[in-house]
Amino acid sequence: MRRTLLFALLLASAAGSARAQRQVEDTTFAATVAKPAFTTRHPVVMIDEAHRDDFSIRRRYSALAALLTLDGLRVVPGAQQFSPQLLKSCDVLVVADAVGPGDPKSPSARLSAFLPSECDAVRDWVSGGGALLLIADHAPFASAMDSLAVRFGVDMGKGYTVDTRRVDPETGNIGCLLFTRELHMIGDHAITRGRDRGERISRVATYTGQSLLGPPGSTGLLVLSPSAADLPFSPDARREATPEARRRADTLNVVKTPGAVTAVGRFQGVAFGFGRGRVVALGEAAMFGSQFVLGQDASRMGRDRLRIGLNRPDLDNRQFALNVVRWLARALD
Repeated sequence: MRRTLLFALLLASAAGSARAQRQVEDTTFAATVAKPAFTTRHPVVMIDEAHRDDFSIRRRYSALAALLTLDGLRVVPGAQQFSPQLLKSCDVLVVADAVGPGDPKSPSARLSAFLPSECDAVRDWVSGGGALLLIADHAPFASAMDSLAVRFGVDMGKGYTVDTRRVDPETGNIGCLLFTRELHMIGDHAITRGRDRGERISRVATYTGQSLLGPPGSTGLLVLSPSAADLPFSPDARREATPEARRRADTLNVVKTPGAVTAVGRFQGVAFGFGRGRVVALGEAAMFGSQFVLGQDASRMGRDRLRIGLNRPDLDNRQFALNVVRWLARALD
């Protein structure tokens, strides 16, 4: 009973349909940037909206667009399929929670969001010097975006990543994780160091995402703890588990949900070079939004609403977003 309830609570707060009903954009958030990085040049950041993306400038990422604009970047929507011609018009491409055709709640949403030619175009563009910020939550988003991720050697867990020992105390949900430098969950990279001590990343929260593993040579930015686990996207997923995954599940002592496997050694954020270009892959999208959670999740914490993302003053999510894009746009090395 306890396992079933725990899994049900996680699904209720994580599923895309629940997110649409229970989360609203925080229109009161006012972005500020103390020391803009782009004062003489203004790279173009294109945020995709051509692949049924759950996060775009018009949907959930208006605060991110405002923040990046204040940093001196030129932020534009990407309304077309990926092609060499389109990609020539930007310096950084952001793709966040794209889905396959059809209703996001239907099985077709897990089909590839991109044509093979689009994946090849992005791969070749990055290899030639472009920069990609690839953000994919749990399935269906991870499943739909896997065709692009594999072009860069990124392995997506596709399930729900939880950690009963690293819960964000503001939200109180085992899928909402708090990454702290104190507990060695923030990796060492130019992104996490920033330009000076004031831009150093020490506390980042994520809000029910998946685990990732980057290619050889990549650096983990958000390091999952030994108590983290990946839960299957659906009960059917446990039937698909390999013998190795089942063995790992048998040794897991933290979350006893059937089908769970340990996520130790995996991440919710990785960064790496790819040819002459750069890639950051993140396993959760709401960390760069600015939203309120309403309803039962807030009531459970004794509040009428909870803040998630850039509007949390106790976190470094805002600086983390700036540092990620600054590194991709080569203002950090």
